[in-house]
Amino acid sequence: MAKEEMMDQEFVEYVVRALVDRPEDVKSDRTVDEMGVLITLKVNPADLGQVIGRQGQTAKAIRTLLRVVGAKNHARVNLKIHEPDGFHKGNRGGSREERHEEADTSAVDDLKI
Repeated sequence: MAKEEMMDQEFVEYVVRALVDRPEDVKSDRTVDEMGVLITLKVNPADLGQVIGRQGQTAKAIRTLLRVVGAKNHARVNLKIHEPDGFHKGNRGGSREERHEEADTSAVDDLKI
């Protein structure tokens, strides 16, 4: 592959390594098909939240920058962030309502009114 073709993959890795706590775990695969270029990003599961960002804003920003890099090279570039098996969005303890329901209320139950 030519250096220009790999520029998008190197760009993604550079940006993501600057964001995460474990830059040595950042890996990416680049595939080309009729739809364009697909970069699959793999990071340490503990760093996944930093790459995705609040409500996906960081991932969206990376994808926007990647589109600019792709346009410069006359290619459509997409980014897929690999989620490890067993990982789901609710790993932080569920929604606020679920966390409230699971709260320990034993101290309240012991109160004498």
